[in-house]
Amino acid sequence: MSVSIFWFLPTHGDGHYLGTAEGARPVDHAYLQQVAQAADRLGFGGVLIPTGRSCEDAWLVAASLIPVTQRLRFLVALRPGVISPTQAARQAATLDRLSNGRALFNLVTGGDPEELAGDGVFLDHRERYAESAEFTRIWRRVLEGETVDYEGKHVKVRGARLMFKPVQQPRPPLWFGGSSEPAQELAAEQVDVYLTWGEPPEQVKEKIEQVRAKAAAQGRTVRFGIRLHVIVRETNEEAWQAADRLIANVDDATIAKAQAAFQRADSVGQRRMAALHGGRRDKLEISPNLWAGVGLVRSGAGTALVGDGPTVAARIREYEALGIETFILSGYPHLEEAYRVGELLFPHLDLQVPLVPQPRVVQAHGEAVANDFTPEKKVARG
Repeated sequence: MSVSIFWFLPTHGDGHYLGTAEGARPVDHAYLQQVAQAADRLGFGGVLIPTGRSCEDAWLVAASLIPVTQRLRFLVALRPGVISPTQAARQAATLDRLSNGRALFNLVTGGDPEELAGDGVFLDHRERYAESAEFTRIWRRVLEGETVDYEGKHVKVRGARLMFKPVQQPRPPLWFGGSSEPAQELAAEQVDVYLTWGEPPEQVKEKIEQVRAKAAAQGRTVRFGIRLHVIVRETNEEAWQAADRLIANVDDATIAKAQAAFQRADSVGQRRMAALHGGRRDKLEISPNLWAGVGLVRSGAGTALVGDGPTVAARIREYEALGIETFILSGYPHLEEAYRVGELLFPHLDLQVPLVPQPRVVQAHGEAVANDFTPEKKVARG
């Protein structure tokens, strides 16, 4: 079975070292365009665009990169609680149409109470997932062409509908990651692709089995993906040296500060990441070729596959055997590492490379009358 490899757009910053401004580089539109075009050219299936107050807006970044890429898909965040599901559906359909079917959406409930409060979200962990479930039920149905009346505990709409359909039918795919019980229940009910962070294979296997069983109980199937960093070099020795260099400028005070900040999060996934290394430098290889050094100072995905091309490919195949179909990778700096992955890792994988979308038939219509359209007419688009 072929695997799909995604890359990452570093909208929160990039550089040669973690935990320091030394070796950092400006991340402007020109640089993001370089990274996106490299991923597009090398055969990556898409790019994940992060979200949060430390990041550039994912939707605007994706929209700005559509015209300069051909086949690259953009995985952007849906944020329940900070936008209405109907407005989010309109935005999703627009991005899908403008990109000719290259839009993917990642449901993000958030895990940092301080950041969430800044966005006006004051719900606890369980209630956030309850709100996310209501949001997603409406979002999915509106995108699939229904007129929706819904009254939940957190979200209420009446006559919610979409006038411009997305290219992907019945709607663009919905991705999601979460390790808690409420998160897995949400994934089982509504999500197309469930994402896990890069835990050791036995832990990933346990989560996959849990989500798969919950989905089967609802008569559904779910696909699976994993989020990892990667450090690939011509030899294993060079790869491990590069891993050591990546955290060479991180001191103990910086690690302690980062770990204390991560502790305030109510994310189960973040706690699982932190438990892999315990803030210690001396036991960072937590599974063969799986290195937890990134998580010393970076929240979210905190592990990297380290080795030469054949070794990293072998580790990827181990995850693939568990049911993982999509691997969302990243490395520092992201431009150079995209080429290393393309040149050193891709030749050892059965890679699924997306095709360039072909012209499609679109609907012609005049100006809206009374907030509705006159009958539509199909026209070919070149």
